[in-house]
Amino acid sequence: MTKQDQEKILSQAKKICQARNVRLTPQREEVLRLIAAQPCAISAYDLLDLLRISEPQAKPPTIYRGLEFLLEQGFIHKIESTNSYVICPHFEDPKHTSVMLICDNCGSVAESNGQAVETAILKLAKQTGFELSHTVVESHGLCLPCNKIEKNSVKAKHY
Repeated sequence: MTKQDQEKILSQAKKICQARNVRLTPQREEVLRLIAAQPCAISAYDLLDLLRISEPQAKPPTIYRGLEFLLEQGFIHKIESTNSYVICPHFEDPKHTSVMLICDNCGSVAESNGQAVETAILKLAKQTGFELSHTVVESHGLCLPCNKIEKNSVKAKHY
């Protein structure tokens, strides 16, 4: 994500918080900025290490409170299978269904539109009387660049 994209995300988050009458404190903003600057999902403790560069006194509760707020506002997603966090590119729709494609090699996370998946899950929930509060689908595999590397290394081994 470019610096310009990061600034756009922060600006958008500030506007949304203002419209929702919630406070994006400097610490919450810094946690969001740190997540936006990452090339892949990041754990809470890795975030804490980064936050301590600018705020040496930061403790785990500081990060977890910030993450909780950012999750509640729909600005980030928690990747449950890796216990890490990633920016959500769909701030305007915090209730959307997320389909996360997680690379097991490089750790990149791509979020795809989950409309078809959401329709199927909503139908299943309705049939069973289950009330959904949030839906995230996580799929693990190899991203395109890692897949190409993997295929090239397999070819090289056969020669």
